[in-house]
Amino acid sequence: MKTLLVAIIFFPSLSIAQLKVAEIFSSNMVLQREVPVAVWGKAAPGKVVEVKLGSTLRKTVAAKDSVWKVHLPKRPATRQPQSLIISSGDTAVQFQNILIGDIWICTGQSNMEWPMMKEQHWQTEIYNSNQPDIRLLNPPPAGRNVFGVAYTDSLVSRLTTEKFYDWNGWKNCDSSSVKSMSAVAYYFAKKIFLETGVPIGIINLSIGGAPLETFISTEALSNHPSFRKKVNGNWLANDALPVWVRERGKQNVGESINVPADEHGPNHAYKPGFAFGAGIKPLLQMPVKGILCYQGESNAQEMEKVNEYAALSKLMIEDYRKNWRQPQLPFYFVQLSSIDTAKYRGQLWPQFRNEQRKMLQLIPNSGMAVCSDIGAKDDVHPANKKEVGERLARWALNKTYKQKIVPSGPLPLKATYINGNVIVSFEYMAKGMKTSDGKAIKGFSVDGKTEAEANFGDSGIIIPLSFKPQFIYYGWKPFSDGNLINSENLPVSTFKIKVQ
Repeated sequence: MKTLLVAIIFFPSLSIAQLKVAEIFSSNMVLQREVPVAVWGKAAPGKVVEVKLGSTLRKTVAAKDSVWKVHLPKRPATRQPQSLIISSGDTAVQFQNILIGDIWICTGQSNMEWPMMKEQHWQTEIYNSNQPDIRLLNPPPAGRNVFGVAYTDSLVSRLTTEKFYDWNGWKNCDSSSVKSMSAVAYYFAKKIFLETGVPIGIINLSIGGAPLETFISTEALSNHPSFRKKVNGNWLANDALPVWVRERGKQNVGESINVPADEHGPNHAYKPGFAFGAGIKPLLQMPVKGILCYQGESNAQEMEKVNEYAALSKLMIEDYRKNWRQPQLPFYFVQLSSIDTAKYRGQLWPQFRNEQRKMLQLIPNSGMAVCSDIGAKDDVHPANKKEVGERLARWALNKTYKQKIVPSGPLPLKATYINGNVIVSFEYMAKGMKTSDGKAIKGFSVDGKTEAEANFGDSGIIIPLSFKPQFIYYGWKPFSDGNLINSENLPVSTFKIKVQ
């Protein structure tokens, strides 16, 4: 009987049992430590529902609309497996092997989605991937890896917020379950666990090619004076959205008459607000530790979209913090790497990376993993995701877990013209700066084009000039050749700053 009931949880269309638990719950999951934890679902109206975690028992009564919810008292992290039992009348559901730790949600597009089986270090890491204190929830979205063609009827049938993500249950992290998991998320989780001993749960909601708009609620977009235009009419014909994104959407659902739709047009992974409704909204009752994001390629091909990206990201995380009622919810994101323009339209990537850098000042309790040094010249998917995940983890270890670790490569503070020199000062220099190749400093300019001489100084970088330039640029190429790093071998961010 228990096996049948668990099946009902994951396939709610099989309405056999009266008791249902939200799909986010399963065996092998992680519950968020040190905060009250909500457990919720549906049952017959008026029925008593009991929820037991270990020796803690809480009861409630299903409301007239069948919804029930209980709050369990907060608990410290534990690696000791727990059991969660939910019962109503003669029906009971039991989940085993639950840990108490930290839950991190991963959003973004294909570089966050990029699976371990394709990652640069997989052939070695496969032997180290049995990590029982890391748990994975990796629901595949409808249409994954289906590009350039019309969706089949079976895919179209999944284009609802209820069916879009296949909530297939939490898994123990091992060489089998981790193959299709986000490589960035895995390496992040592993570093956090090894440094803190806190069990980590990862929920991967990333979608290849997805614009940032799909991860933002339509309510937040419509209430924003600048971004309400993004939810104005059919999204496939809305110029306020990236051209490339709309082209992909038209290929998949533009000609079908059976696609579920509303006033904003046919449903699709790229539709504004859709991934929020399908993936984020179902999790809002569950406390989490923070948000990880590797996204931007789809928003980096038009200057208007580049210029709005920082404010759009701010809107997204502010909306998450409001909805989760966690005003300090950490937000750690990946700056786009480097790519040449011969085979990819990356002409605006320097500007985009600089806009992402500005997000650090715009968004409190945020951090940015700089990855311009590990980009692939002709591939939008650099294979080294280990470094990316571990650089994200540095921010979390520093800001969230309060460890004494340098979170980032050098970030510019200011540029000052004094006596024939521009002096650029930085934070996060660690024990000093150097070049990654031991050669002269490369990557600085005063016009974003022409290389400028740069030397090491006592308090930063010195650029000798006979005139005061308006700006100083660094790494201002789609495929950056900047070679400046700190003593932790972490690279300097692309930047453009005004000279004082």
